[in-house]
Amino acid sequence: MNNPSKFEYVGFWPRVGASLLDTIILLAIIVPLMYLFYGDRYFYSTDSFLGSADVLINYIFPLIAILLFWTYKSATPGKMAIKAVIVDADTGKQPTMKQYIIRYVGYFVSMLPFFVGIMWVGLDSKKQGWHDKMANTVVIRQQNHSVKNVKFSR
Repeated sequence: MNNPSKFEYVGFWPRVGASLLDTIILLAIIVPLMYLFYGDRYFYSTDSFLGSADVLINYIFPLIAILLFWTYKSATPGKMAIKAVIVDADTGKQPTMKQYIIRYVGYFVSMLPFFVGIMWVGLDSKKQGWHDKMANTVVIRQQNHSVKNVKFSR
């Protein structure tokens, strides 16, 4: 069994703040790129799909950027700002790429029923949202050492 007292799980409101910061950073990149490709049409079009650049910029770019941050930093810029990292819930070590992909897809699952899976962070003892539970990850306060060296006591 894990020793939950060894780590401080990061709760709902700090994670909301981190997500808002990540969203602002992504929008600061995405909006100018979309305007570059589509001009005013980007702001005024009622089309849900504007073209192939739309898919690349709005879907592929965020996926790659987030997976790269998670892989190399175990956190997005927002999580880094609040000194939080994502770790494997069982070992406390850096999650695998498979876990990261499941976690990313899990965000969409968590949002579908009125964001209940995201709000679950505020109710759960380990502060896990559904995306965390699906990927078997937790978000903890970063310690003074590398995530690769972090481990739960048994």
